[in-house]
Amino acid sequence: MVKFYSEDKDSALEAKDKAQRIAFAPVVFQASRVLRDSGILKAVDDNSDQGIRLDDIAAQVELPIYGVRVLVEAGLSIGLVLCRDEKYFLSKTGYFILHDDLTRTNMDFIHDVCYLGLFALDKSIATGKPEGLKVFGTWNTIYQALSKLPSDVQKSWFAFDHFYSDHAFSETLLQVFKTPPLKLLDIGGNTGKWAIACTRHNPAVEVTIMDLPGQLEMAKGKIKELGLEDRVHFLPANILDENELFPKGFDAIWMSQFLDCFSEKEIISILMRCQNALSENGRVFILEPFWDRQRFETASFCLQQTSLYFTSMANGNSQMYHSGTFLDCVRKAGFDVEEEINDLGLSHTLLKLKKSK
Repeated sequence: MVKFYSEDKDSALEAKDKAQRIAFAPVVFQASRVLRDSGILKAVDDNSDQGIRLDDIAAQVELPIYGVRVLVEAGLSIGLVLCRDEKYFLSKTGYFILHDDLTRTNMDFIHDVCYLGLFALDKSIATGKPEGLKVFGTWNTIYQALSKLPSDVQKSWFAFDHFYSDHAFSETLLQVFKTPPLKLLDIGGNTGKWAIACTRHNPAVEVTIMDLPGQLEMAKGKIKELGLEDRVHFLPANILDENELFPKGFDAIWMSQFLDCFSEKEIISILMRCQNALSENGRVFILEPFWDRQRFETASFCLQQTSLYFTSMANGNSQMYHSGTFLDCVRKAGFDVEEEINDLGLSHTLLKLKKSK
């Protein structure tokens, strides 16, 4: 059941105001980013007690007075700065743009990874392919490209990916190891963060990371550096290949923010192959942020907008799912939900699955 979006509470004037803010949203985004990255917001923040004049801002950031003026004036209507007696002060929103890790992570991801490619969103909607990814190269999905993307794009992508899931790891480790698995399959293990966390949490577990070869190469260096080669193993695989069978005999299968990278049909295929990989009493653990399970409407908003990154940049056919759509895939793949825990970390739900009888 969706908690938000059932009523239109805005007056006509408020609705028209929102419409203009949407119309100018790309300008608002870039102005806010440049105000942050140029040092203008910091200069205002550093003088928050007494305020700072426009020419003093320009002198501090070493930019032309014209450029500083148009940015700061835009910042007034955006709501990032305030003006009293021709002096500028940082607003609460400006503070979060400048200092908040969540906001910085989201803004960097949208700018570095998504911004240029989103121009092709209409084509991606029509074709079901990540048409925006062409701004970086000719790959079918962004996952094949990760190890080859420009360093700033890689940095922002991984920062975004890890920021959300990492906050839930400590809580989810306790759930996964209630009945400690000896052999765990980490599908889509990426840089190996979860595998490393498991080995630190439990000295007996062995983890196999199953992922694309490029991602595994990024993980291998860290695993070797930590001396975990005897407990963390690597299995290169193209999960999208339905003929790619998963190895057998695992007590637990772990997928964190992984299945949202696939269409419903592909999710069902992956989960059906998990059936054969599990031992008799094995369980599948899925960590996902569902937009309808959020405590705050802002969190739901962020997830819904992130879906359009998948559409235009990642693969063209996946999203941050509504839990009902996702759980329907779980049932079709022959699993029952044994346990469900919401509100983990910033926004996650942990699903513990068992084979249907």
